[in-house]
Amino acid sequence: MPKTQFYTATSIDGFIADADNSLDWLFEADRSGEHEAANPFAAFFADVGAFAMGATTYEWVQAHDALLEKPVKWADYYGDTPAWVFSHRSLPSIPGADLTFVQGDVRPAHAAMVEAAKGKNVWIVGGGELAGAFADAGLLDELILGVAPVTLGAGAPLLPRRMTSQRLKLTAMEQKGDFAYLTYQVGPPMT
Repeated sequence: MPKTQFYTATSIDGFIADADNSLDWLFEADRSGEHEAANPFAAFFADVGAFAMGATTYEWVQAHDALLEKPVKWADYYGDTPAWVFSHRSLPSIPGADLTFVQGDVRPAHAAMVEAAKGKNVWIVGGGELAGAFADAGLLDELILGVAPVTLGAGAPLLPRRMTSQRLKLTAMEQKGDFAYLTYQVGPPMT
């Protein structure tokens, strides 16, 4: 059965981006190269049929990889997998990318994403507020967290809301290099 998953890296202290909304800390976290060799992202993404990200994540990815000037990099990363970008402002589209810009309630976008995914999983890339909106709507099935060996002290929180252990069940944990991968099943919102 297809799942909607928030697969992300996080610092030990629970941040997915630093105070400057950068992910540079993540690329510095594994100097030995062990994590890169053992990184499970490719296997994860093979099961993804659609994905969503917030405006800040989209802008960071776009700027970090100069995707407006080198749009082929988007295809290198994501192929022709359709993506939804949640934003309250107008953003430039990456040439050749299958992008849908949306705002507001995540439910109609989620329904469109599930249809587009054609039986594959839906990935919530980030940020934490967007993943939280899917969780609040009862549309998030799983958290997959790659905990990096770093603390940031401040930044964008993993999930900026309260989710108790009544909603979260640890289903897997694995070490890959210096990273700990934790997988949680997410239950429905508490009423």
